[in-house]
Amino acid sequence: MKDDKDFEVIIVGGSYAGLSAAMALGRALRKVLVIDSGQPCNRQTPHSHNFLTQDGKTPAEIAGLAKKQVEAYKTVQFRFDRAVSAKKTATGFEINTQTGSTYSARKLILATGIYDIMPNIPGFAECWGISVIHCPYCHGYEVRNEKTGILANGDNGFELAKLINNWTKDLTLFTNGKSTLTGEQAAKLEEHHIKVVETEISYFYHNAGQIQHLVFQDKSKMAMRAVYARLPFKLHSDIPVALGCELTEQGYIKVDILQRTTIPGVAACGDHTILMRSVANAVASGAMAGAGINKELIEEEF
Repeated sequence: MKDDKDFEVIIVGGSYAGLSAAMALGRALRKVLVIDSGQPCNRQTPHSHNFLTQDGKTPAEIAGLAKKQVEAYKTVQFRFDRAVSAKKTATGFEINTQTGSTYSARKLILATGIYDIMPNIPGFAECWGISVIHCPYCHGYEVRNEKTGILANGDNGFELAKLINNWTKDLTLFTNGKSTLTGEQAAKLEEHHIKVVETEISYFYHNAGQIQHLVFQDKSKMAMRAVYARLPFKLHSDIPVALGCELTEQGYIKVDILQRTTIPGVAACGDHTILMRSVANAVASGAMAGAGINKELIEEEF
């Protein structure tokens, strides 16, 4: 294949959102480049759920089929590489990659996602996406009515406990230190028989990512089937901030209904634009980003 350097649209990130945007643009006959380094955030997750027609498949199965289908659109090209910098030019944007390649395009779609910041608890990272989970809509049904924990504190812990209580009544909130719940919140949790444990966690004892029990600093332990956690995060790529994209108070890239960022000609889609992380939402936002960018190109050309 000829190593083209100039495109109408460059998509940085080729997981679900990026592939969805690429399909929309491929079907719009646009010359597109997708740059992806092959490190999706859910690569450790055994099964994906709550996505019509794909429920229960592995993330790799879904992504593999998606890429195969996008590759059928001959105006879409792929590069296995990592975009490391971007800049605005007189005609659009220029992207530089880890391997030293440079590509240009009139428009840019950012689909690089977020990077979860793991707590310094041995075993946690190994269980992340397997038995330490973030979303009850994605994984809650599989551990319904099971012995379940929540690693959180304060308002976040209270709200998450309220939510997860829908899926199981055998629920424990682990504050991993002194509780910052209000008296009213603590009373409400007690009313719903949700236990609160303040003892700090020493490590997650697991078998290939499946939690067996939590071990605490006082040497006690508690059997557990699953633990929910909402982690702090940072953007997986420095490119959005380097381009000047405005972020929300929560740290997501600010976008409008067409997934356009605050920088003209730049759209964003996927996990770094939306609170509810799921394959279905990533695909939906990617389709909208692709359509939105195509509309911009049409408006400029017509």
